[in-house]
Amino acid sequence: MSLAAFLSILAIHFLAAMSPGPSFVVSVRTAVAEGFGPAAAMAIGLGLGAMIWAGAAILGLAVLFQIAPALLTVMKIAGGAFLIWIAWKTWRHAADPLPQEGNGVLPRSIPAGIWLGLSTQLANPKPAIFFGAVFIGLVPADTPPFVMLALLALVGLNETLWYVGVARVFSLGTSRRAYATVKPWIDRAFGGLIAALGLKIAIT
Repeated sequence: MSLAAFLSILAIHFLAAMSPGPSFVVSVRTAVAEGFGPAAAMAIGLGLGAMIWAGAAILGLAVLFQIAPALLTVMKIAGGAFLIWIAWKTWRHAADPLPQEGNGVLPRSIPAGIWLGLSTQLANPKPAIFFGAVFIGLVPADTPPFVMLALLALVGLNETLWYVGVARVFSLGTSRRAYATVKPWIDRAFGGLIAALGLKIAIT
């Protein structure tokens, strides 16, 4: 694989990571509601999820979807249902006060944040389709294993760094104070958006 092809894959993935979707919505909500620590942990989970989807694409998941399209349908329904569950929890707790940061105690533990990011990423089948298309189209079959591993690592880093940036911006004190004043309405709006995205994934 040429260096130009390697860098083009990373650039395409970074643009895809920046596009709004369930991961972005949940990341923003976590950052403004719980602060930078939990949202940054979620970013790590999102990066791990991207690596898993990319690795699955390398192993031929896209071909498997072509052979057994019902599998993709099942994944879409399951992923959509998971996102709707997140939406329901967000809506249900919309009136709860913001968790208070202090004394080094995080509103959500680091492992819980990582799991939230990982499960949110794996619940969304769109990365599988994206990586399947990109890798099939741009990664030569004879690419050395060490290049594949480097590509997977940088895909994970790409995803993580973008969402760490999102976490930093939306966890600032001004963001939290503004959010606290309108939390019930914002949480219900986020919940509705996440539910709509989950429903769209499940039925398209």
